[in-house]
Amino acid sequence: MVLRPFEDADVETFAAYRSDPKVAQYQSWETPFTLKQAAAFIDEMKRTQPGTIGAWYQLAVERKQQAGLVGDCAFHILPHDAQQAEIGFTFARPYQHQGYATEAVMRLLDYLFNALSLHRVTAICDAENAASAKLLERVGMRREGYFIDHIWFKGAWGSEYSYAILQREWKTRQS
Repeated sequence: MVLRPFEDADVETFAAYRSDPKVAQYQSWETPFTLKQAAAFIDEMKRTQPGTIGAWYQLAVERKQQAGLVGDCAFHILPHDAQQAEIGFTFARPYQHQGYATEAVMRLLDYLFNALSLHRVTAICDAENAASAKLLERVGMRREGYFIDHIWFKGAWGSEYSYAILQREWKTRQS
C-alpha cells in the first residue's frame, strides 16, 4: 500500500465512497458526500501540514500495483500531548476485507513511531464495528476502554472502544 497526500484527481472516488451509507455508518459525516465537499476537503488537506498539533491530516491510500484511491488513513497529534496521536481509517467497500486497511494502518503506525518518534497512538471505534476492532487488534493495539452509551451519534446513543499502542510495543512487534 502507498500512503500519499490527496490529489485533485481523487475527488470523484473520495466522494463516491464517502457517499456509501455502509462506509459512512460508523463515521462522522452524513451521506451523500458531495463532489463540492470532497473538493473542499482535499483543498483543506493541501493547506494542512502533516503533524500539526491538533489538526487531523488525511492520507490517500492506493495499491502499489494499481494507481487509484482505495481509502484513506488519518492522524492528529493530540493538542494536550505532542508525543501522542489518534488515528482513523476509511476504505471503499470493494477494498474492504482484503488486508489493504491492515497494511495501510501498519504503514501509518510505522510513520508515527519511526519518523515522528511518537510515544503512544490511540484509536476509537464504534463498539458495533467488529471489523475495525479486529483490525486494530491485528496491528497490535490493545483495547483499553469500553465506553457504554457515552456518545450521541447519528440520532442514538453509541458505545465505543478505545485502543492504544506504545512505541516500544510497536518496535517489539516489528523485530
